[in-house]
Amino acid sequence: MSTSRTHIYSEVATTVSEKTGYSVTLKLGLAFITLSFVIFFMGRLNLYLKFSDEVAQLFISAKEITSKKYQVRQLEGLPQPVQQYFRHVLKDGQTYTSTVYLRHNGVFKTDLKKGWIDISGEEYFTADKPGFVWKGKTAMFTARDMYIADQGRLVVSLFSLFTIENQHGEKYDKGELMRWLGESVCFPTNLLPRENLKWLPINNSSAVLEYEHRNLIVSFVVFFNDRHEIIEMRALRNMGDGPRQPWVTKLGRYQNWNGMLIPTVLEAGWEISGLYQPYARFTIQDISHNVKF
Repeated sequence: MSTSRTHIYSEVATTVSEKTGYSVTLKLGLAFITLSFVIFFMGRLNLYLKFSDEVAQLFISAKEITSKKYQVRQLEGLPQPVQQYFRHVLKDGQTYTSTVYLRHNGVFKTDLKKGWIDISGEEYFTADKPGFVWKGKTAMFTARDMYIADQGRLVVSLFSLFTIENQHGEKYDKGELMRWLGESVCFPTNLLPRENLKWLPINNSSAVLEYEHRNLIVSFVVFFNDRHEIIEMRALRNMGDGPRQPWVTKLGRYQNWNGMLIPTVLEAGWEISGLYQPYARFTIQDISHNVKF
């Protein structure tokens, strides 16, 4: 065989080998991408099913209280700024809220020292029996915060696959009950006085809100503006598993939803060494009262 033909055969063999290797690499790459997509999809599906199951558990204990109607005479004896608040946000004869569903977008910090990231979320509440389930999603993680059957819990999953945080216990029971009470501004009939919910006077622009459930008592100092809206709520709350710190909720941009005036921008933060540091700022996109599940 001539040298030239040997050289040509060698080049052809090399080309075929390179193409074969490229083809194998391409197939492996596509297989990896497909597998990653399937795993990610299954992770999302798994979290969706868990969230749906938690909502179902929440609604098992929900009580139907829409037969109750708000009457202005219920306000007798309440601190003056509290009376003005209810007269402003509710109409006489307003139906009580039993259950709530809301959607929001906004920004969130995974650590007070880090920057803001985009987040979207959805949340279910029950009123007469305290409870809620919230799911928030960012590009990297999904968080589920809840108070179900008198127990608080926080679960965080990375890429919908890996559980990186699963917190519960007495501190979370109280902290999540506090979150439920604070977010009741989104269904204000839940803040009307009753046997285990009291308003105590401070001055013309603030009052104490106190709520007792089983062996837990939670309370806020509530501040009102000159339009008789709740604009800030302050309490002491455990920062994760750490000590209690001043926890602050700021509220604004009130709008009429289902016959009630409610804030549509909610911000939460910690006050550390006298410095207020927000970590969540949500804007409500949609809210439904007395939903069925």
